[in-house]
Amino acid sequence: MAQAKKRLTVGKIVGRVLIVILTTLILIVIALYMLMLVIAKGPSNSAKAKFVNTMNETSALKFIPKMYFTQEEIAEYVGSFRDNTTEEVTDAALVKITPKNAGGEPAVDENGKVQPETELVDVSGSTFRGKLLKIKDPSRVYVGISGQFGQAYEGKRVLEMVADYGALAAINAGGFEDLNGVGNGGTPLGMVVSQGELRWGAMDTSYDIIGFDNNNILHVGTMTGQQAMDLGIRDAVCFGPVLIVNGKPVNEEKDLGGGFNPRSAIGQTADGTVLLLVIDGRQANSLGATYDDIIDIMLKNDAVNAANLDGGSSSHMIYNNEIITVCSSLYGPRRMPTCWLVAPET
Repeated sequence: MAQAKKRLTVGKIVGRVLIVILTTLILIVIALYMLMLVIAKGPSNSAKAKFVNTMNETSALKFIPKMYFTQEEIAEYVGSFRDNTTEEVTDAALVKITPKNAGGEPAVDENGKVQPETELVDVSGSTFRGKLLKIKDPSRVYVGISGQFGQAYEGKRVLEMVADYGALAAINAGGFEDLNGVGNGGTPLGMVVSQGELRWGAMDTSYDIIGFDNNNILHVGTMTGQQAMDLGIRDAVCFGPVLIVNGKPVNEEKDLGGGFNPRSAIGQTADGTVLLLVIDGRQANSLGATYDDIIDIMLKNDAVNAANLDGGSSSHMIYNNEIITVCSSLYGPRRMPTCWLVAPET
């Protein structure tokens, strides 16, 4: 009798705990729904645009804006921010790679102190935090690949590619087929060139190219596969949008847009220094950044050319064999076909 009473008491306790948990979850869902409803139906068009873009840039949450807006309204808020935002062609003459940035004598500051070949700095803003890696010698930056591409193959995690190539650092690079956020990372979107070899893509197709030529100058913009090869592109991936070209930000006339999300980007300064940027997102202490935020960071660090890379749950940075940013994927770093690698210092 006592045992039955004891079992009953334990059962009641467990039941009450489950009821509290379920009630709490229901209240959280209702609160989130009401918060999104206030944003969606409120007077601020800017807030609505940020909300729609933030959700629409995810693989799994694209359905949420459809709960509050028509397809026409969503299309208006999203606009064409992922389209090429400029037809200007990268002017390679604006980048002068100095001997100190080409494996020559090390750079020194005004006090005679030797400057590092690779510098890692923290970046932050009102809604984000992240890491910026500066690489003085652009010849050290190249595209790593997971192996063979296509539906029959899986991609690799960036940390695995770092180990394969013996790299010092890396960030994710181009886009890949990712239907409903469950892609295996085996099929790149667009063209891929790695260490002088065309690994994916067609000569007669136009792509949004982000890549370095044989003179280690970063090119961003639209070109065919043949034009890329004729230009001497040695390493390249595809994504976008272009953020800065020939020293001019593409958002001079209006905001480029985008929501608050994890971001990855690459840029180059006038002396050849490469800028690799990763912004944490979808975290309590770092919601994420917009494209305009990324442009501001690149300009503050003297980029003359810069472009957005694949972001969201793909965004993360490796340094000294450790993940030093926060990957927003619930399952950890994703498999992907490409990454930007940094060779070890000489």
